[in-house]
Amino acid sequence: MASGIRSVTERSGEGVGKPILDVDNGEELMLVQLDVSIFLGSSSRPPESPGTLYITTRQVVWLSDSDMAKGYAVAFLSVSLHAVSTDPDAYPSPCIYAQIENGAEEDESEDSDSESDDTMNLSKITEMRLVPSDPKQLDTIFAMFCECAELNPDPTEEEDGEYDWITSADQLEDDDSEGDADPNPAHPIGAKADLDLAHSVVQLQINDQRFEDADEMEQDGKNGDN
Repeated sequence: MASGIRSVTERSGEGVGKPILDVDNGEELMLVQLDVSIFLGSSSRPPESPGTLYITTRQVVWLSDSDMAKGYAVAFLSVSLHAVSTDPDAYPSPCIYAQIENGAEEDESEDSDSESDDTMNLSKITEMRLVPSDPKQLDTIFAMFCECAELNPDPTEEEDGEYDWITSADQLEDDDSEGDADPNPAHPIGAKADLDLAHSVVQLQINDQRFEDADEMEQDGKNGDN
């Protein structure tokens, strides 16, 4: 379920610290990018002062360099769209733009007129922009964004899958070894089509032979009458 953006107030390590990862469940740090500002929401509030961006195999984390108790994180499962934005009409600085699913209905999501610039309800935020001080880093950030997003497919899409594809010969052997197998077992693409075609060709040949025999008998009968 989409959880949206959440606040991060705890860090690990010394100095400015690092995000706390769920290493027991395999979460790994993939990219660290310094001097990145974050802009949350679609209102006119200014971006946060520069901080450090962390991209892991599970989430995107931004930690402030000036306020050790300020940070934000969003799981990739809550990111519905991400792209590189260089259009000054959309945002004055080149950035990574992301749309966030927060689990709320549209009318419950962020209303730019309902909050002041100093107050922000994270549960209603649906947009995030990551603005590196060096625009040349955008491609690197975006590439890692894409790579880690692919590691977190939408579980609802997997549940909706309708086909049980066969990808190896071992699966075929397993299907054949089951005693109560389906009378129409799974097969490689085209296998059943080849069998049906062969059967049709044999049947056609048999029918052709029958027609030829019938024609000969009919011709012999006419000759006998003459």
